[in-house]
Amino acid sequence: MSEPTKILGDERRSYILKRLRESKEPITGSELASETNVSRQVIVGDITLLKARNEPIIATSQGYLYMYSSNPAGAQRTIACAHAPEETEEELNLLVDHGATVMDVKIEHPVYGDLTASIMVSNRYEVKKFMEKIRSTNAAYLSELTDGIHLHTLSASSERVLDEAEEALRKANFLVDNDK
Repeated sequence: MSEPTKILGDERRSYILKRLRESKEPITGSELASETNVSRQVIVGDITLLKARNEPIIATSQGYLYMYSSNPAGAQRTIACAHAPEETEEELNLLVDHGATVMDVKIEHPVYGDLTASIMVSNRYEVKKFMEKIRSTNAAYLSELTDGIHLHTLSASSERVLDEAEEALRKANFLVDNDK
């Protein structure tokens, strides 16, 4: 019995790109590695090469996603938040419960400048999975480097949805108040 054939180099990267473009859900590096008969580390290298070619691939806690251009009918905004690490799940759930997708988190680091990490959660199930990953890896939140202050890029179907999500954060005292 012969071993499965590895998909090599450019052919493998073309396969990965096709899979990501066709999928509406994130695909893990392990899944792609299994499908192409290579290690997950080879996939990480392939993703890096594809990003270097300006392919809009992002790594989320659930896997890799191909990011098409924003929907022109939708809305996007960046908000400034501040809260304790143990309030992260509540913050994310407030946002997704109001119809917003939390695309990323950004902080301003004193040495490295702006640091951005993809979150890409749009419902409670995705928030739950994100939080499970944080807990299981014992990872720190970026906001812990800035005493809880951070930015989120949000997207939604309309400005009204974003207004309502922002108001929910304001009521929960999670928004940075410009008047302070």
